[in-house]
Amino acid sequence: MKKLLLAGWLLGALPAAQAQTTPAPADSTKATPAAAPANPLTTYGFVDAYYGFDFDHGPSNTRPYFLYSHNRQNEFTVNNAILGARYDDGKVRGALALHAGTYVSANYAAEDPVLKHIYEGWAGFRPFKKAWLDAGIFASHIGFESAMSKDNWTLTRSIMAENSPYYEAGARFTYEVGPKLTLTGLVLNGWQNIRENNQGKALGTQIQWKPTSRLLVNSSTFYGNEQPQDSLKRRRYFHDFYLTYAATKRLNLALVFDVGKQQSQGHHGYDTWHTGSAFVKYQLSELFSTTLRGEYYHAQRGVFINSISPALADQDFYAGGTSLNFDYVPTSHVAFRIEGRYLRSENPIFQHDFGFSRNYGNLTSSIALSF
Repeated sequence: MKKLLLAGWLLGALPAAQAQTTPAPADSTKATPAAAPANPLTTYGFVDAYYGFDFDHGPSNTRPYFLYSHNRQNEFTVNNAILGARYDDGKVRGALALHAGTYVSANYAAEDPVLKHIYEGWAGFRPFKKAWLDAGIFASHIGFESAMSKDNWTLTRSIMAENSPYYEAGARFTYEVGPKLTLTGLVLNGWQNIRENNQGKALGTQIQWKPTSRLLVNSSTFYGNEQPQDSLKRRRYFHDFYLTYAATKRLNLALVFDVGKQQSQGHHGYDTWHTGSAFVKYQLSELFSTTLRGEYYHAQRGVFINSISPALADQDFYAGGTSLNFDYVPTSHVAFRIEGRYLRSENPIFQHDFGFSRNYGNLTSSIALSF
């Protein structure tokens, strides 16, 4: 009864949200079996409460400008709280979820005040067997890490995940070639924006291949012009690649590499950025696990890392580091996580209490509840 009441409230809220005019518990880009589930309507919720502390922090409670998740320090707060419903009867599917938190305030700052509180809102159907056609606001087809921390191996997100799309608005066509291969094509409003900022549309693709039960290989692409309507076109090309491998029952590995190019502003040719990360996750016991991450991010002339501070003309952005987290999961519905992180940049971009430094370190803890 509670689930039916909640679903009715969410469906009733949808027309109001439209009149005022982004991964779900399971990755919505994955193929869904054709057989109808026993209960096509499900509800879900998620709350990620956290406290972070930056060493030698400056006068602000905000973490570095290129971090959007868990981006507050020396403050008890909520990164993301989500309440939603999903429907899938094997032929028709859709989802509607609302969210709020510091992640939303930071990552959706440029969105419409109403639209930014839609975590996902999309509808779809099977035009023919093995295919889905969906349209609306949904999780990004790019990246190994998602907006929902419980689904990630680490508590905080890598720099590469923070600066590639978490959500998208558009239409996607998914074709299930077989149990091991899924192909997706997308037409989008743009690079992580709900409202269109010009008259052009962006294109995307995704290939997910699982040759064995232990190995998953992903390739995602993006092409589009992300400049406002009154600006000159600057084409952006981007490719995201990752693979995960379950080496043993306890040990899991992941490698991620992104590369992008965008037409330069005031220069000939293209500016390039590339970034990589590696993850090693080990199950210490039934309730405890740990993950080690190493990462780097390099952006030529600061392309896409748009607010280098202090600002320097034609300054490249280069930073990298490592993190280590410990997770305690007493039940499937709750997780306590703590993580230490260290970053070092080529230039002094991190504000400390004594000025700017090339070094940055923090601790972040979280209690996440899901149902």
